[in-house]
Amino acid sequence: MRNEFCGQVTEKYLDQQVEVCGWVGNRRDHGGVIFIDLRDHSGLVQVVVEPNNEAAFKIADGARYEYCLRVKGTVRNRPEGQSNSKLATGQIEMVVDEYHVLNPSKPLPFMLDENPGENIRLQYRYLDLRRDNMQHNMRLRSKLTHTLRNHLHTREFLDIETPVLTKATPEGARD
Repeated sequence: MRNEFCGQVTEKYLDQQVEVCGWVGNRRDHGGVIFIDLRDHSGLVQVVVEPNNEAAFKIADGARYEYCLRVKGTVRNRPEGQSNSKLATGQIEMVVDEYHVLNPSKPLPFMLDENPGENIRLQYRYLDLRRDNMQHNMRLRSKLTHTLRNHLHTREFLDIETPVLTKATPEGARD
């Protein structure tokens, strides 16, 4: 389905076909050419849908914020003066060959770059976990626990889930 992550599509893929999946972060229509910033956990890549690809153009015209897409396209350099040095993928763009909406999105209760109140964040936890700072926190926690477990494992510690040690209670958290 996918052969690369969005943030890893770089100049090494020039003139090659790549397939990526991700969420629509931003969509712009400039004179009949549609630009989509497609992002996943690794970063984003600019996707270009040209009007000569009528099937993809028609579908892309309806794409909105947070639509989940699968895109197959050919990687090319961005036109002169349009590169973005702030992005790892800022020198390239993907010209769409195939475009599929995996899942449309209804209007969101908040934008992912906003900082809504705690109650809203908890109510829409699945959206909150897509926010950059939450992604950063989860990755940091994962790396930390991985490092700690490896350290303890090399010293022959045993990792035991505590419910294994005692009998389950009828109203316990595990039940």
